[in-house]
Amino acid sequence: MGGWRNAVQEAAASKPLFLTIYTTIIVGIVATSFYVFSAIYSPSASTSTQSISTSWLSSPPLSQNKASQPGSNQLKTIWEAPPSNSKMPPLESFKLTKELVGERAKDNVIIVTFGNFAFMDFILTWVKHLTDLDVSNLLVGAMDTKLLEALYWEGVPVFDMGSHMSTIDVGWGSPTFHKMGREKVLLINAILPFGYELLMCDTDMVWLKDPLPYLAQYPDADILTSSDQVVPTVVDDRLADWKQVGAAYNIGIFHWRPTEPAIKLAKEWKDMLLADDKIWDQNGFNELARKQTGPAVDDDSGLFYAFDGTLKLGILPESIFCSGHTYFVQAMYEQLRLEPYALHTTFQYGGTEGKRHRLREAMVFYDPPEYYDAPGGFLSFKPSIPKSLLLDGEHNLESHFSLINYQVMPPLWCRLDRLWFSHPGVLEGSMTRQPFLCPLDHIFEVNVMLKDLPEEEFGPAINIREYSFLNNPLLPQQVKESWLDVQLCQEGTEDCHASSNTSRPGLLRFPKNSTEEMFKTVFSSFKDVKVIQFSSMQGAFYSFTDKTREEKFRNRMKRYVGIWCCVENHTPGHIYYDMYWDEKSGWKPAPPQTPEEDHPPF
Repeated sequence: MGGWRNAVQEAAASKPLFLTIYTTIIVGIVATSFYVFSAIYSPSASTSTQSISTSWLSSPPLSQNKASQPGSNQLKTIWEAPPSNSKMPPLESFKLTKELVGERAKDNVIIVTFGNFAFMDFILTWVKHLTDLDVSNLLVGAMDTKLLEALYWEGVPVFDMGSHMSTIDVGWGSPTFHKMGREKVLLINAILPFGYELLMCDTDMVWLKDPLPYLAQYPDADILTSSDQVVPTVVDDRLADWKQVGAAYNIGIFHWRPTEPAIKLAKEWKDMLLADDKIWDQNGFNELARKQTGPAVDDDSGLFYAFDGTLKLGILPESIFCSGHTYFVQAMYEQLRLEPYALHTTFQYGGTEGKRHRLREAMVFYDPPEYYDAPGGFLSFKPSIPKSLLLDGEHNLESHFSLINYQVMPPLWCRLDRLWFSHPGVLEGSMTRQPFLCPLDHIFEVNVMLKDLPEEEFGPAINIREYSFLNNPLLPQQVKESWLDVQLCQEGTEDCHASSNTSRPGLLRFPKNSTEEMFKTVFSSFKDVKVIQFSSMQGAFYSFTDKTREEKFRNRMKRYVGIWCCVENHTPGHIYYDMYWDEKSGWKPAPPQTPEEDHPPF
């Protein structure tokens, strides 16, 4: 990690309004390993689970509204690690059996997720949310022995899936990704004959409210599934109106009952995928389930006949079993004054790193204590956006890019949504407000920001935290109490000097357009402060002194921003964000006009 000293010359010499990023790096000159992150409202990336203590996972839940589950203490307590002097049981004892499922099931229901070691922090977060809700009838399938052993020693109920996959992350759409999808289908087919209801979940989702009472309201349903629906079909907590759901059924959250129609569908789904390794598991499920849609089972439940005409299917409401779009972009549950049950990190653009960062932004990802008290401390700033950029005029490409180009990092305000296809700015019929707070991955390439780029070409790494970081209840008291507010001022005015003397405890007035040496001199006195917050970053820093470091920094910055997608009636329809847009005469937001122009701005 690049510390403040390494980053001393990594600030901006030019005039872009993205200047804040440059300044946040320069301000990190004097302490060690300060972390920069986005603007906050009040006073890495992936953390390896291999080398950290996870005793913090058994701490009390953050939520003040715990749902009680009478009798949950009948199950073996989760997070109780085996004695340290005990031996790892043989692999055979982790085999998936009816008896193993029965040991964890409650009211005949078992909740299951699965993954490999690369997703252990997601899995721990998934389990932690359920146990915080007093839900403990769960099991985790381990796709590699490294994960199985790690979860066993954490006291998490785990079984061996026998797939022995790689322990590294797998990209969306890759052959390994498709293999994981087939594992899900095989798992469903293995568990249903045991006679238990199965709530099957992807690891990139979290439970915010105990879903079991909701699912129990529909005892006649063979399957209840989530969907990618982004236009609301109901405005309360009823099942979605199946006649209005045109989007795909999403198999990241779905509940199966061990009925004959459900078992039949599961078998046909398995046979379909095993016969053709090019079929995506979700597409296969949708193709089978939609062989027949309707009629309604009755007038009230929201269930309908699907598949072969005997399967009773229900679609979970899009507003409270949230996709990445209905939660992060539309905040549909909030607008409808509903309580969300689940959050699934779909509709995002930064791979696994983007999913993790979104959950962190929402303060629902569980990181270890050292994430919240990193050596060297943290640097933040308060945003100030002109009202005209945010609210005036039409919401179009020009106003959207003008707003984005003024800002630096979240909370980012956007005027236009980002998708994979052409659209008029926001999806018709959706509840997307304009402007809206958009996730970091709408603008920035989160996976690139957290990637280990070669230092000889891109300079020292820049560590980031999510914009909600300082509001997170997990932030320790020693960080909250070690704070310095920096107020930019015009040199020569009252108490505005390049000095480490504070005008009052916890407040430093610091001249605008200060040099690198001024930063070094003044902030070396505050290297032990945990949080340094600037009132603004505009005009905070003047220029580089080392042009080689400047060039490396520019190389890094150019790769941090992504694309907006997509304009209508033009191929290609994407537009590249450009960190240095204001250095290019006549720059306008427009898609590439020729194949030669279709590349990032580097």
